[in-house]
Order: sequence, then C-alpha cells, then structure tokens
Amino acid sequence: MAEIILYGIPNCDTVKKAQRWLGAHSVPYTFHNYKTSGIDKAKIAGWVKVAGWKQVLNIRSSTYKKLLQQGQPAITNAAAAIRLMMEYTSSIKRPILCIDDKIIVGFNEIDYIDTFKTTPYFSH
Repeated sequence: MAEIILYGIPNCDTVKKAQRWLGAHSVPYTFHNYKTSGIDKAKIAGWVKVAGWKQVLNIRSSTYKKLLQQGQPAITNAAAAIRLMMEYTSSIKRPILCIDDKIIVGFNEIDYIDTFKTTPYFSH
C-alpha cells in the first residue's frame, strides 16, 4: 500500500473538504499539520520540482498579499518561493496530498477520484 499524507493546517476549509472526502471514501491517510509539526526545505523543494513553484506557492493567500504590502518583492523564481514558504508556511497552497512520489496540490474532487478509483480502499 502506498503511503498517503495530507499536508496542511486543520482550520483551513479546503483541507477540511479533503479530509471529509478521504474519510467518506475509506482512504487511509496521515495528516501532517505543518503549522505545529513544521515542514522541511527538502519536502517543499520536492513539491516545487514535481508541481512547479507557481502551483505550490499560494499567491492569493492573505499572508502573501500582506508581505507584498509590507514591501516584500514579488516572487519570481523557485528558490525565492521555497525560502518564502519555509519562513511563512501559510503561503503554501493547501492541502497537498502526497501518495508516494505523486502529489495533488489543492482539493479537486475529480483529481481525487481519478487518483483513488483503482485502489483497493476506494469505495463509492
């Protein structure tokens, strides 16, 4: 069986939607709260390598917008995005679902169905 980890913060509505969906479809997973458990640079860099920094960095987050208002320059490359996400984990798009080497950024029910429909623990 694949290792399934859902990364995010528990008070995020989108994370809650993903958790409800996984539970309703009997998909076993581990939740990693990066606000309390942290997140390492290698993990973020891996996500950026797979999905691209523009997908992983949440430029619509209030954290990112506030930083821009405070004079933080806009992020224009992967290295800068990784540094920002390390310092401000709230700027990471949520949730990120990792299944071994595959990741799904954000919650989209169609993506979840496509990912899990052929697994033995997926129930309709």
